[in-house]
Amino acid sequence: MPTVLEDQLLLARHARAVRLSVVAVEAAAGAPLTIETPCAGWDLRALLEHMATQNRGFAAAARGAEDPAVWAVRRAADPIGDYLRSADDVVEAFAAPGALSRTITLPEIPPGRFPATLALCFHLIDSVVHAWDVARSLGRTVDLDPDLAPTALRIAEAVPTGESRLAPAAAFAPVLAGPAEAPTLDRILRVLGREPTWRPS
Repeated sequence: MPTVLEDQLLLARHARAVRLSVVAVEAAAGAPLTIETPCAGWDLRALLEHMATQNRGFAAAARGAEDPAVWAVRRAADPIGDYLRSADDVVEAFAAPGALSRTITLPEIPPGRFPATLALCFHLIDSVVHAWDVARSLGRTVDLDPDLAPTALRIAEAVPTGESRLAPAAAFAPVLAGPAEAPTLDRILRVLGREPTWRPS
């Protein structure tokens, strides 16, 4: 069972992962919402709306809600502002007293019920990868701090592989081969099916 100190360290790293995504999204201000992203079939608008929806869903789950409707993607008049507000909300929800002691519902991830600390790990790695997705859409990258990087890599390496990654709605593509001595961010990306050298066409 995680200790209070371990929970606090994980919360701090989660907050930094979300902050990484916030910095990437803030840098997208003024960019066309139709630009290509590393997420096949999604332009920047679709990616931002997905990210905001995930934040709201995880935030609601962390507060004990079990309403599937909160996970429905909605069109935003201001996708960047909507994302930034949702980022604050999800960090606040997981940091609330008692939040990490819950078993919470994540309807999009079988079997659907998880310890909140595990859900926090799911959201942490999602935030790191989507921060990179947004940054790469702009021809940039992200700086993964040396304290967060090993935690993100451990979580990425724990994501199940196999045929489930070939499904149309799979969160991550199959693992890509790469050098073992590659930078940690590149290793994370390849483990989760992203090609670190991807650029907009």
